[in-house]
Amino acid sequence: MTAPTRSPKPPFVVKGWHVAAGVVAFFALVVGVDAGFLVMAYRTHPGQVAPRPYEAGLIYNAELERLRVQEALGWRAGAEARPNGLDVLMRDRDGRPLTGLKVSAALQRPATEQGRAEVVLREEAPGQYGADRVLSGAWDARIEAVDGAGRTFIAERRLTWP
Repeated sequence: MTAPTRSPKPPFVVKGWHVAAGVVAFFALVVGVDAGFLVMAYRTHPGQVAPRPYEAGLIYNAELERLRVQEALGWRAGAEARPNGLDVLMRDRDGRPLTGLKVSAALQRPATEQGRAEVVLREEAPGQYGADRVLSGAWDARIEAVDGAGRTFIAERRLTWP
């Protein structure tokens, strides 16, 4: 008796459904990974930039209106850090000195909350206001000038003392 001979196994042949299954699997993997990244991104940052965005928008709009009014006023300010204090020059639209203003400056460090200071400047010459204050390093100055009619001008500068 002779043993039946087995026919050799046919070689693997890639058929159309193999290609279709591979393409579907590839895109399913890509969509799955993208969906995972989207879920992780949304959980870590839901898109809200401010805790109260409506109120932040109202404050921003008020600031824009203040800047429009200030631009119509036409005042200009220059600030200079001198070794023993701060000088501010105030001019009107035509370059004439503005006198009789109440000028103050809020000084704070750019990178820290420490060392905040409020300085009231006195008029030293027509249009020139100054304050004696010994400082060193970089400071952000928010200079506010108010005239007798209540018109307000605000300028912000970064000043550096030696």
